[in-house]
Amino acid sequence: MNIRKVDTFSGHRDCVYTLAPGHIPQQFYSAGGDGLVVKWDLNKPDLGELVAQVGASIYALAYDGTSQQLWVGHNFEGIQVIDPVNKAQIASSKIASAAIFDIKLLGDKALLALGDGVIVVMDIPTFAVQKHIKASQKSIRSLAANPLSGDIAAGSSDWHITVFDSDGFTLKKRLPAHVNSVFTVQYSPDGRYLLSAGRDAHLKVWDVTNDYEPVQDIPAHMFSINHLTYSPDRKYFATCSMDKSVKIWDAVTFQLRKVIDRARHAGHGTSVNKLLWSEYEDLLVSCSDDRTISVWEVKE
Repeated sequence: MNIRKVDTFSGHRDCVYTLAPGHIPQQFYSAGGDGLVVKWDLNKPDLGELVAQVGASIYALAYDGTSQQLWVGHNFEGIQVIDPVNKAQIASSKIASAAIFDIKLLGDKALLALGDGVIVVMDIPTFAVQKHIKASQKSIRSLAANPLSGDIAAGSSDWHITVFDSDGFTLKKRLPAHVNSVFTVQYSPDGRYLLSAGRDAHLKVWDVTNDYEPVQDIPAHMFSINHLTYSPDRKYFATCSMDKSVKIWDAVTFQLRKVIDRARHAGHGTSVNKLLWSEYEDLLVSCSDDRTISVWEVKE
């Protein structure tokens, strides 16, 4: 496997915490500690476009392809929906005083993961809160939806993963998953596995078809694993870490295929916070506390 650094996008004035795809494959959005929401084009790395600015850190973004609107989750300032083309605010709500760590858009529902352990379910057309789910006594850090079963998994800072049914959001399973905060959960594209990782630096694989029995426990990084994502062709997944590296894994065997770091590939100088594996030429995008966004070509 060959790795080539394609570009570095700079312009943020603080840590970059989150990424989201745009309306067309070569577009994506970034946001972070400076409260800026920036639109980028993978063909034009020097032309970042500011689409919104808020007075708080932004930990979560989600793009609604149906309405072509962007959901922005603030640190202690609630949720905001913006029209990134016209740079206009469509709606906003305080929701809660807790930080929003993740946003998942599922059909006409928006799920918000809050720092007070609550998952807020909102109706997208009306922007109305429909349900509060107390899933943990500590922060909900990540949400994932199973494409086949409809299960919703929530990773939290109480070291557990909580699984809900998306029809009514009834509790199905509570897994004592890690020995520290769970920062990221992701279902495999075929719905068979749930992957999780977090502050204990371990990558864990759970068999959804066998009542979430553990399959793998891999000491994957040196420090906290912040995020993981699958490649568009479903052959690989990538993890990123506070240890400054991005790692590429085989999605079938869970074997490590490649390490992207500063020494070998001019990688990030500090914690890598989020990944976006774009459908545009299969480019892998990473963002970091070093205030930059890197774009990687991953080839066999």
